[in-house]
Amino acid sequence: MADNAPSPITPFRIEVPQRDLDDLRDRLQRTRWAPEVPGTGWKRGVPTGYLRKLADHWADGFDWRAREAELNELPQFTTTAGGTRLHFLHVRSAEPEATPLLLLHGWPGSFAGFHHLVGPLTDPAAHGGDPADAFHLVVPSLPGYGFSGPPPATGWTDGSTAAALTELMSLLGYEHYGVHGGDVGAFIAPLMGRLAPENVTGVHVNSLLTFPVADPPVMGSLTGRERERLDGMKRWQEEQGAYMQLQATRPQTIAAALHDSPAGQLAWIVEKFKDWTDPAAETPDEAVELDDILTDVSVYWFTGTAGPSAHTYFERFNDPAMWAPEPRGSVPTAVAVFPTDFSIRPLAEKAHRVVRWTEFERGGHFPSLETPDLLTDDLRKFFRTLREPVSRGITYGEPAS
Repeated sequence: MADNAPSPITPFRIEVPQRDLDDLRDRLQRTRWAPEVPGTGWKRGVPTGYLRKLADHWADGFDWRAREAELNELPQFTTTAGGTRLHFLHVRSAEPEATPLLLLHGWPGSFAGFHHLVGPLTDPAAHGGDPADAFHLVVPSLPGYGFSGPPPATGWTDGSTAAALTELMSLLGYEHYGVHGGDVGAFIAPLMGRLAPENVTGVHVNSLLTFPVADPPVMGSLTGRERERLDGMKRWQEEQGAYMQLQATRPQTIAAALHDSPAGQLAWIVEKFKDWTDPAAETPDEAVELDDILTDVSVYWFTGTAGPSAHTYFERFNDPAMWAPEPRGSVPTAVAVFPTDFSIRPLAEKAHRVVRWTEFERGGHFPSLETPDLLTDDLRKFFRTLREPVSRGITYGEPAS
């Protein structure tokens, strides 16, 4: 193949070896369980009793082969983009005018977390929707996650991932497309809009982090509720941000623990399903189906990506571009705000061209698993507005003449 020839796109199936399933069960059954301080509940982390219940189900109740078969019903592929191996779902709608849409997960999520959205987004007519709202879906495992390869070298930043995903969409023949991202994906999706504004028609995000700005009029105009969110983000950094500091500073240390212990990997992720899901849920499995949680954890375990995904945090926090001022994004952007999000509109508008802002009363950090109905509806409504002005021959955001 010539050096400038497009990378081949190869069909892919998930086929976890039986020996890996047997090894997981053996390790879980031999777990050396940590003692806990009585009466502290979740205040100091995942209670051992709750963790043991989940581990027992993972070992003897959870059917990975059934989940593997369900995921393999979706068309999966691998290719090389940006110098790294990318794994992705590519599910085309039967509707010829469907909008191409890239769905980006975050940490501790995976491509599998979008499986509830595939049917409603690609075939809305079969799910009570309008066929005009159909999407062609591309759902990658981010570099360092799942069945994608690890970043090929140190210095691989979110900008590197954005460039690789832009290349992927070009390889697939999509000249114009939308991007949705949550968590880490909410960093990468806007970067794609800045990198390729002529290709990205719209950016939709949830769990968008918005930071204080050196602009006294903007900071002085914040409402009481917005100041509460700012205070909430500060408390989150102080009380729940230890995982981020560790992955951003000593990723190899935490990799040693999580790569060897499935119970440790389970605790590391389940803690976030407790902290970040709908506050009305008392336990993670009340907010998200337990087998959905275990599917997510299993992807990390079987692919051995606790370490590679942690290293992406190191690169992010050591990337000068992450903290450097940049021009306001020009691509129309929609922000979905769920109860555990700290997004503040005036701060978001300093960095992004926000044209839609939706606040929800239920759900949390993982809407594709917690409230797929709300996320599906918001995606349809946002991208519908981007199509309709074009059909009328006007520019989005400007009044018709």
